[in-house]
Amino acid sequence: MVGEDGVLHRLMAVIRDRKGASPDESYTARLLAGGLPKIGAKVTEEAAEVVEAAGESGDPGREHTIYEAADLLYHLWVLLAWRDIELSEVESELARRFGVSGLEEKASRQKQPKSDDGPEKLRPE
Repeated sequence: MVGEDGVLHRLMAVIRDRKGASPDESYTARLLAGGLPKIGAKVTEEAAEVVEAAGESGDPGREHTIYEAADLLYHLWVLLAWRDIELSEVESELARRFGVSGLEEKASRQKQPKSDDGPEKLRPE
């Protein structure tokens, strides 16, 4: 379901609600308390699992890919909530890119310089 009442928006609302909770109260609160090191590690782990599952053959591989994709989206939503980014902001960025060739959009980007206080901003290739 798409829109403000869809499951992805409802999930984000639950994650936002967990931001003030004790890490003992929920897995989401524990992730949020762990900050970028903990959340980032989970996003990376889940992304690898999606790719691995996608390489599996047949219906079991398809179902496993769906399962792992749901895990990845959940952990990505936690990362977005940790950064105080709303889904509507991501939707707006996707809408801005819609109808623009991926090659054109990539060529229009300026490379972000690396800073000494953190990793280079990640961009999809």
